[in-house]
Formats: sequence, C-alpha cells, structure tokens
Amino acid sequence: MCSSRLILLVALLVGATSAIAQDYPSKPIRLIAPFAPGGATDVLARIAGQKLNERLGQPVVVENRTGAGGNIGAEQVAKAVPDGYTLLMGGVPHAIAVSLYPKLGYDLTRDLTAIAEVASFPSMIVLHPSLPARNVKALIALAKARPGQLNFGSAGNGSPNHLALELFKTLAGVNMTHIPYRGAGQVVADLLAGQLQLASMGFPIAMPHVKAGKLRAIAVTGTARSPLLPTLPTGIEAGLPGFDVNSWYGVFGPTGLPRDIITKLNTETSRGINAPDLRERLGALGAEPSAKSPEAFTLYVRDEIAKWAKVVKASGAKLD
Repeated sequence: MCSSRLILLVALLVGATSAIAQDYPSKPIRLIAPFAPGGATDVLARIAGQKLNERLGQPVVVENRTGAGGNIGAEQVAKAVPDGYTLLMGGVPHAIAVSLYPKLGYDLTRDLTAIAEVASFPSMIVLHPSLPARNVKALIALAKARPGQLNFGSAGNGSPNHLALELFKTLAGVNMTHIPYRGAGQVVADLLAGQLQLASMGFPIAMPHVKAGKLRAIAVTGTARSPLLPTLPTGIEAGLPGFDVNSWYGVFGPTGLPRDIITKLNTETSRGINAPDLRERLGALGAEPSAKSPEAFTLYVRDEIAKWAKVVKASGAKLD
C-alpha cells in the first residue's frame, strides 16, 4: 500500500511539473543583463529578449544588475526560484571569473543551468600604424626582439580582450606588457595616440579606425574569418595554432529548472536567433548566432572554464 501511494505521489508530482511547463510562460520573464547598458551583454539580452517575447507571447523584461565583473547579476539568478521567470544573459566573463576571483557567491556549473547559447563575437588584433609589423609572424618576431617593450591595453585585468593577448603571448612565446584601463574607450584613445602599440578589440569599436587607416588589423581572434573583413586571416591561419578566442553569450537559469522549460527556452531561443532579421543585426556587430542543445552548451561552458583557467594562471591575473 505504501509503495502504491508513493508511486501515485510521484506520478502526481510529475504531472504537476509537466502542466506547469506546458503553461509556461504565463507571466513576464526577467532577463538579467549583468553589465552596464550599451555593452555586448546588454545588447544581446535585448535582442534575445525581443525574440523570446515574440515567440513566447509574454514580455521579457531586461534588467541591468551590474557589479563585480558580472557576478552580482549571476549570483542573483543562481539564487532565484527555478521556475523559468528569472534568467541570465551570461557568457565568457563568467567562465573566466571562475578562476579570476578567489571567492564567488555562486558556482557557474553547480548553481546555474546552461540553457541556450545566443551568439559569439570574435575580436581583432589591431596595431598602431607606427609599429613595423604587418602580420602575426612579424609581430611575434618584433616582440621577441623587444621583450617587454610592446604595450597592449585592455578594459581591465581578466577581461576577455586582456586574456586573448595573454593566450597570444603564451602560444607565441613572447613577453609583452599589459596596461589595464577602466573601459574600452580609454584603450582606443591611447592606442590611437600611440601610447599603446596593440590591443585585442571588438569589431564594432575597431572597424571605423581600421577603415580610416588609423589602426592596422592583423588577425581575427576566432577560428573563422569575419564577413566584415573577409581578407583578414584568423590567428591560426596566420601561424599561431591553438589561438581561438570568442566572446560568447547565452541564456542561463537557476539549477533545478524543469526539463520541459529548459527545452522550450532552448528551442525558442534558437529559432529566434536564426531568424533572417536577427542574423543580419548580429552580423552588423561582427557576431554569429550560435545555437546549441542544452547538453552541448553545458559541455562548452565546462570546456571554456578549463581553457581560461590555464590562461588566467599563466597571466597571474587575480581580482578580489
């Protein structure tokens, strides 16, 4: 009798969960963008939120919860009720944070569920035109001839573009000096002024200066060339095997989300980001839609955590 009652109880619980998932969503969804308005994370959150709104029939309200390199927003979602109504636009900064911060209020793989990747952004390596190097091999040779004398800037210690060039240094076996700034705007200003010799920089920021001849682009950081600059080789093509850096972003939720809700969000996010109008909008930003199953996205996040742990260790970067 007890066994029968237990089976009945389990069946009722499963049925109730399925019913909730079928009715989902029945109210507005909060999508936390853990960085300031106008940045890549915020822009992607609003683009994805608009598409989810269209496909799910409920408002998706983007909230900017900034601070601690994106970790305040991530922690808020990690501690939220796992009902699908509080989601996170997370990404590569959170994979890096696992090794960069000695203490976090959440565990990326234990406390958050990877639901759907949205897009990935390669960057480009750009030089001040006065630098006598026109390709990756020449830059490596110059850096070896001038150890520690070439300065590169980034928007801060542990930022993706900082660690992109730390990975470059490791793979190329060169020594260059990192100069951290408080934002990308300052990096651009000092690079244009010749106070920095090079940087890894996103396409939207770098492209106008490259086209104007004020900066020289020598490589794409990802594994594929960008349609925005199809003649620009990847770092791998330019002779640096293993150089693969993309700033990726995707939708996460708290651990414990019902499977049906995860599947629904993944399906509708993937369909939304592959719509022709959205592919065009992402392409203008130098980004590519990146649809993955929840399982594939989960494995990718784990691989990224391991990859960046090695780069953070090699760079010596740490943040409190």
